[in-house]
Amino acid sequence: MIVDQVHAVAADRGRRHRHPASPEHPHRPAEPAPAAGLRGFWPTPHEGSPRTARLVLRADAAAPKAARDFTLATLAGWDRSALGDDVAVVVSELVTNAVRHGRRELPGSSGGPVQLVLLAHPRRLVVTVTDPGLRTPEPAAPEALDDGGRGLLVVGALADSWGWAPLASSGKAVWAAFDVAGS
Repeated sequence: MIVDQVHAVAADRGRRHRHPASPEHPHRPAEPAPAAGLRGFWPTPHEGSPRTARLVLRADAAAPKAARDFTLATLAGWDRSALGDDVAVVVSELVTNAVRHGRRELPGSSGGPVQLVLLAHPRRLVVTVTDPGLRTPEPAAPEALDDGGRGLLVVGALADSWGWAPLASSGKAVWAAFDVAGS
């Protein structure tokens, strides 16, 4: 099950980048996370069992909105609404990338489902989006007038850290972590 794989990757001791919060936005870093993300690493080892919420999405145009709505409702239920706007934007970008790029890699296939997993630790919130694709998620270098290509740059600007890891069952998990204010 994908959630078990996400937990297994999370339990692996990796490295993460920490960015100090800006005074105006205590839950937003003063400096963006590294643009390239952390390949093959999880944001931080965790202790205990985090609160977990999971949503399986069809890889279609409705997926980003469904993921945003689910995220905002889940964060409200977990009393983490203060993070809602930034987390919803990041979730939307990650799900959009999974829908656009994750299934394109599989010739002759519609690909597998996209999954959103939210993990709430006492001091950190981690959002993870899985897709069946194997291509490394790398930020694009869009031209000023391009309509797209900024998704991972937005993720890096809003999250405290982000990265990706391959899944044992194939595919990948792209994650973004947010430090919880006041922790």
